[in-house]
Amino acid sequence: MSNNLEFRHLNYFQVVAEELHFSNAAKKLFITQPALSRQIKQLEKILNTTLLKRDKRNVELTKAGMYLLEEAEFLSNHIDYLKKNIQHIQSGGAGELRIGFVGSAMNSVIPGLIASIQEKIPGIHTELTELPNQVQIDRVRNDTLDIGFIRSMRLPNGLEKKHVFKETFSLVLPNSHELNQQNFRSVKQLQEESFILFSSQYSHGYFEKIMSIFEDQGFSPKVAHQSVHANTIFRLVEQNLGIGIVPTSLTYGFALNFKCIDLKDIHQRTKLTAIWKKGHKSRLLKSFIELI
Repeated sequence: MSNNLEFRHLNYFQVVAEELHFSNAAKKLFITQPALSRQIKQLEKILNTTLLKRDKRNVELTKAGMYLLEEAEFLSNHIDYLKKNIQHIQSGGAGELRIGFVGSAMNSVIPGLIASIQEKIPGIHTELTELPNQVQIDRVRNDTLDIGFIRSMRLPNGLEKKHVFKETFSLVLPNSHELNQQNFRSVKQLQEESFILFSSQYSHGYFEKIMSIFEDQGFSPKVAHQSVHANTIFRLVEQNLGIGIVPTSLTYGFALNFKCIDLKDIHQRTKLTAIWKKGHKSRLLKSFIELI
């Protein structure tokens, strides 16, 4: 029996940790349950620790098991990324950079940055994925994204950030609404209206900033709908079901039946923030951060 840690050990452990059931895990792995149990016991012997608490009814991760699961997921993701990068380089490319972003980033900073990095590093492949804030944070942490562009929120340890774009908020109203940029005086004019807002799931910090706009105006909004998707908010506004407040850049490029009022006279601003893992070793990411 080898005393060396191998990727098969980590693969078996990941499936057991996800299923928390040896029989189900064995079926997924196409091996027998006794064989799987032997592999896990061998892994525990190699690491000289207990990874799973198990009895006749339950299987639970120990603290060491929870730590190993997180690291195993990171290693598995990194191996997949390594394979893809090798294929890009083998084909004459410069490698791949995986970028996450919230929708408004595509209307403000992303296109210019992509053009700049492609000019700086010909042959680079950029994979762009629109994702909610928290999903980007999780994916940067587990190494399935190299960099994310989020609306500012508290970050966990191990990530670095840089604010890249600061902008105003804008009201989004149906075209038939009586208010416009000329006769608009304050948000308080809308205190009897229903609002359609980004959900707190989009970003708790962002949601709180929106709420502070109403607090400053001395009223609590009637929130008719919440969504994590800008297009949903715009479609509901278009159907005269409420009024939205969104980052101003998010209103660019939509051919929908609504109008906007820039809230340039309030002090609240929203920031777009780039995030990446501290201590990364990617030369492509280093070049991209230098452009930012």
